[in-house]
Amino acid sequence: MADSATREDFYSRIGACNLKPLWEVLRGQLTAEPNPPEATVLWRYEDVRPFLLEAARLISVQDADRRVLVLENPALPGKTRATQSLYAGLQIIMPGEVAPCHRHTPTALRLMVEGEGAYTSVDGERTSMKPGDFVITRSWSWHDHGNEGSGPVVWLDGLDLPLVGFLNATFFEGYGTAVHSLNRLEGDSRARYGSGILPVDHEPIATSTPLLNYPYANTREALRALARAGDQDPCHGVKSRYINPLTGDYAMPTMAAFAQLLGRGFRGVPYRSTYSTIYQVVEGSGRTTVSGAVLPWRAHDVFVVPSWKWHHHQADAESVLFSFSDRPVQQKLGLWREQREQRGN
Repeated sequence: MADSATREDFYSRIGACNLKPLWEVLRGQLTAEPNPPEATVLWRYEDVRPFLLEAARLISVQDADRRVLVLENPALPGKTRATQSLYAGLQIIMPGEVAPCHRHTPTALRLMVEGEGAYTSVDGERTSMKPGDFVITRSWSWHDHGNEGSGPVVWLDGLDLPLVGFLNATFFEGYGTAVHSLNRLEGDSRARYGSGILPVDHEPIATSTPLLNYPYANTREALRALARAGDQDPCHGVKSRYINPLTGDYAMPTMAAFAQLLGRGFRGVPYRSTYSTIYQVVEGSGRTTVSGAVLPWRAHDVFVVPSWKWHHHQADAESVLFSFSDRPVQQKLGLWREQREQRGN
């Protein structure tokens, strides 16, 4: 075999032709199991909220377009993302403000955190947003946000922006005016698609849900009913996924969203899966242990559980966790895996 100097000369010559020896990098690319680049991290809402209010004093919503503090994973500095494939941020809008209308190819979700009087308008239909509500902005849909209340409103933004950017499929367009004209009554999409009935000639061709808003009141009652029926998973508690009512598939083609109820004193069995997950605590208090690191959380905190890391949840009080991940993409590509810790009888 050639000595090191001869090899380096060979590598230099092939490098000039834009070639690279796979045998030098193969083990780093084909790992025995996932090696996620993101870190486990917790953002305490009580720490972030003062910065949101300060940002509202310093920067107008017109200058910012979207006044958001990005939840940037410390292991991915400068990447403006919470995980390798997903973006998350906390957005604040003050009374009377409007975040101007635009559209983009990345799909966006909102989980309302705090305040009254918030709304989102999507393609001419407005939906009011209350704490705990899960709201969707479909890909390439015109949307603006506003606050008609008397205090600040804050919500969690989640987007598949890193994934769409990786595919070089990002497009953005401003509407030209701050507010899109309304052409449908509020609640139109729910009446058409979320009531267990459909317009007689409707054909379900949409990849994203036609619903704009999944009210928290409905979600909470459904979780309670499942808990009363004893429908509890040892790892997840009472956990449900938000769906497209026309197809039964995930509400969005690239992001899965879930709500789970953890009863007081719940202690989950350790679990891991190939998708990294961003959690937001809707209510309650407890802790999540990720590969030995304990994340104590309470209402409105946000935390990340990286891919293929053992973790389990514990609840001090009855708690509800909202979460989202890239699970739909992994499942459609045949890549999704999960594992549960086996406990003896």
